[in-house]
Amino acid sequence: MIAFDTLELADGVRIRVASEGEGPLVLMVHGFPESWYSWRHQMGPVAEAGFRAVAMDVRGYGGSSKPFEIEAYDLESLTTDIVQVIDRLSPDAPAVLIGHDWGAPQVWNTALVHPDRVRAVAGLSVPYLGVPKASFSTLIEEVFTRRGKFFYQHYFQKSPQAEQDLEADPRDFLRRFYYAISGDAPDGTWPNDKGVDATLLEGLPDPDPFPAWLTPADLDYYTAEFQRSGFRGPLNRYRNHDRDFRWLSQFAGRRIAQPALYVGGDRDLVLSMLGRGDLVAMMRAEMPDLRGAHLLPGCGHWTQQERPEAVNALLLDWLGSL
Repeated sequence: MIAFDTLELADGVRIRVASEGEGPLVLMVHGFPESWYSWRHQMGPVAEAGFRAVAMDVRGYGGSSKPFEIEAYDLESLTTDIVQVIDRLSPDAPAVLIGHDWGAPQVWNTALVHPDRVRAVAGLSVPYLGVPKASFSTLIEEVFTRRGKFFYQHYFQKSPQAEQDLEADPRDFLRRFYYAISGDAPDGTWPNDKGVDATLLEGLPDPDPFPAWLTPADLDYYTAEFQRSGFRGPLNRYRNHDRDFRWLSQFAGRRIAQPALYVGGDRDLVLSMLGRGDLVAMMRAEMPDLRGAHLLPGCGHWTQQERPEAVNALLLDWLGSL
């Protein structure tokens, strides 16, 4: 049975955690726009395998603190939250970290910066390609903005317009956004020809019915969470690219030494947006103990929700190898 607790961290931030099972800590970190609930299909199987499965609400989401300031959502702050959660729940042993979407960079970089507190690390959707050589905002500017092309992360910089747009009807936004980058959406659902001044929701269809992997009850839960929390905190994560780059630059040359795993979907737009090369080779160069890199056929961005059985099988095999 899942139990909930709110942890008071040293800097006054409160983090809500959901937990199940007993044993070594496996901490799961969600992305945008999600919550601890994104790991609902993983917690039971991980707990049954002999671990304490814990899924946290990242700051800005759900039952966790929601600072107003943009800089409160930089990677340094978020990785510090993760380390403090580990310290509270597993003070005598390092944890296994699993992250999806924005949660993946959070766990990758926690493993990089705090290796003593991380036993092993897995990322879903977003691969680890090393300490960046430029701010991601620079890449967005060069690839999209200067060419007059819409890119959702450029749009997310527009505060308070972006928050107001998404908060006007959270359920409508979630349905359309979840579907557009899922494996069920036909090619071309995510519009690539919008102008730079377009809004996120322009051109995104509202599917009827929604694919079965997200039930009406699931959507009800997410909707209620964002009606309560709003979107400023989640969007502030996208407003820290330059700050993140400056912080990470001090770790140039360092690699992730812990046992690692990557799982993505072969229809995940994250893997095609900026035209990357051989991702497995690039990841292996940065993570010499990469024990698997898997692309699930037909799966889109919402890896562990779209393909829970396949993801669980890969995670449990990997956990058993540690």
